Amino acid sequence: MTLAIGIDQLSFYIPQYYLDLATLAERQGIDVNKFHRGIGQEQMAIPPHDEDIVTLAANAALPLLEHTDTSKIDTVMLATETGIDQSKAAAVYVHQLLGLPANCRAVELKQACYSATAALQMACGHVARHPDRKVLVIASDISRYDLDSPAEATQGSGAVAMLVSANPRTLILDTASGTYCEDVMDFWRPNYRKTALVDGKFSTQMYLRALEHAWTDYQSHGGREYSDFVHYCYHLPFSKMGIKAHQHLAKFNDHQAQAEDTDSGMIYNRVIGNSYTASLYLSLISLLDNRDDLAGKAIALFSYGSGCVAEFFSGVVAPEYQSTRFKERHQCLISERDALDYDTYREYWHQPDPIDGSSVAMPEHNRGTFRLSGIDQHQRRYTRC
Repeated sequence: MTLAIGIDQLSFYIPQYYLDLATLAERQGIDVNKFHRGIGQEQMAIPPHDEDIVTLAANAALPLLEHTDTSKIDTVMLATETGIDQSKAAAVYVHQLLGLPANCRAVELKQACYSATAALQMACGHVARHPDRKVLVIASDISRYDLDSPAEATQGSGAVAMLVSANPRTLILDTASGTYCEDVMDFWRPNYRKTALVDGKFSTQMYLRALEHAWTDYQSHGGREYSDFVHYCYHLPFSKMGIKAHQHLAKFNDHQAQAEDTDSGMIYNRVIGNSYTASLYLSLISLLDNRDDLAGKAIALFSYGSGCVAEFFSGVVAPEYQSTRFKERHQCLISERDALDYDTYREYWHQPDPIDGSSVAMPEHNRGTFRLSGIDQHQRRYTRC
């Protein structure tokens, strides 16, 4: 009998602050529908100076550990493309903040927005070898583009934490998956830059090409048919990309794309923005939180990371998924945020950068359990509030 492996629970965390894209449109003197209808986005999460990928990750994972025997967690994998250190893994900071056992490996993974999917698949492989153990997979990112650039409206930030185990209570992952890799320059960030470079039109073309190839590979490995899925979740740099992707896949399979195939998975992303590695899994949480009829149903997931690597995979929603979700907490995180004015957004965009080793104390704006309290002699200091 095949052992069921997948996501036992998952939770997200976002900054306390957001910029309404109507504010950005007014400042830029353009019609707000360019954002609302053009890219399908309404707001974007903005981190204050005492929030980074470590605090986002630890705050996202905390609810998962409240009723979990943490001695069973022997691996933490943190996926990000906005790392804080070229050597030390952000997962090590998170491991300490969460008080996980010392006999636990902690690593960081990178491949643009795709790496969380690599972490998830590796976690499933590890649990297959050690069914009594659990893996904590976290995707955490801060999407930041140049001010006044065309990509400025597609920023955002957030983290999703997933506990991977045998006999999962949320999503049982299928063994079949399809992958695609090609060396292209559609989105990248050299070490000397703090913001990413992107060829938007080319990246959209690559996303669709990778989807087609990954789907074909998925089929060659015994994957489910197009009509088997009750919902599709896509990587969402902006919501309109998911709509385009689904129309492309439906046409490729001689089907008509339906709005209900994707809508529930885009509710959270529209008001949080681009969270890079966390984007696909934020879409999955959006689906699970906003539909109560998914037990036993198959859902499809497409992960894309520029550069590029892509994967199409699938899973079946567990019968008890409604009892394991953090729906109320997630919705409070969104509804209780504070809107930023344009000047404060610009202030938060410019992160302190003490490259001379000087000491910087961060003003207290982050209201989460964990915050970045300062940077001193090139070392980041975190506190639990």
